[in-house]
Amino acid sequence: GAMRSRGEVDATLQTAKLNPAELLPVVHCLSFGPQAGAGECCLLQLEPGLCAELEAGRSLVIRGEKDEQAVLCSKDKTYDMKIADTSNMLLFIPGCKTPEQLKADQASGNIIHSQIAGFSNNYWELRRCRPKLKKLRKLLMEDPYEGPDSQKDQTSTSSKYTTEDLLSLIQASEEEILHQLQVIDACKIEGYWRILEFDYEMKLLNHVTQLIDSESWSFSKVPLHACLEELGSLEPTEMIEHILLSYGRKYTDDAGEVYFEMHEDKICRSIAHMLLQNAVKFNLSEFQEVWQQSVPEGMTTKLDQLKGLALVDKSSRPETIFLLKVEDLPENNQERFNSLFSIREKWTEVDITPYIQDLCAEKQTVGALLTKYARSSMQNGVKVYNSRRPIS
Repeated sequence: GAMRSRGEVDATLQTAKLNPAELLPVVHCLSFGPQAGAGECCLLQLEPGLCAELEAGRSLVIRGEKDEQAVLCSKDKTYDMKIADTSNMLLFIPGCKTPEQLKADQASGNIIHSQIAGFSNNYWELRRCRPKLKKLRKLLMEDPYEGPDSQKDQTSTSSKYTTEDLLSLIQASEEEILHQLQVIDACKIEGYWRILEFDYEMKLLNHVTQLIDSESWSFSKVPLHACLEELGSLEPTEMIEHILLSYGRKYTDDAGEVYFEMHEDKICRSIAHMLLQNAVKFNLSEFQEVWQQSVPEGMTTKLDQLKGLALVDKSSRPETIFLLKVEDLPENNQERFNSLFSIREKWTEVDITPYIQDLCAEKQTVGALLTKYARSSMQNGVKVYNSRRPIS
């Protein structure tokens, strides 16, 4: 419509029974621009930290395939995106001046004509969430690495993944993905991230532990150079080094020599995994005997080493132990609890903790998760948890 005059503005104020003396002298007259449509723009609410990221010139990425809920990632954090509706319509006005700016700028004309470029009734709200990393292992397990002699690997046409590929497929920030690749002991082979096939990994580990034994080295001081020299004829040196990195901590002594301090718990755990994967259930005491005999001389096995890998059934006579890997369970909280309660009706907190620990959000405790997804009762003086809903 036509531009308003000062007289029309004053008449409107009088009709609205507003005292002009209480208002700033400057008046904004708004009109819709020709392109102003809903849905042209999206609003995103950012916390100060994310705002600073953008202002510093870094980018934020939205990740997710068609069937996944979108997440937004910074360099090192992941956020769920949810639409929040507003009761007031939000208007986008380019070059709009706030009352504070106008107070400082008394000289500006009495009437400012502004065009509305767009409007919205909602905005995207971000909530920090756990990175969705289960898929990472799943993708790499499609084609585990069986070693340099594997025929399968030379002829295989199946998918292999570079860092770029993983960034486009996994709903997590770059730092979270790279950290998780370390956690699952992935290694880069010819530019692709791979997980070693378990039997091949155990073969490599066995080479290393046998060498340590035959050379009578201390587990806390295994020399890299000597390992590569001795075992290089059996396996690629990068594989030997990878297995040392997976099962040990690398350090350099004063003379500049590289050594590894081997992780006893991790070695014992993998050997247990190897023994347990061959049967559905094991008699616990027999298993413990065989396990202790199977680990390198000088290492001590403890059931504590098997958290999140195996579960002891104390109710059966004799007691048994079976493989139950936390990485095989669902990522979603409710589905995780459903699956645990279908495996065992009642859990003690000690038993269930390794299987739900990874679900805890930033400041959340295992206790808080149990309160939400389980109900507790006393059984022979012990607190146990069972499902809040009937398990089908």
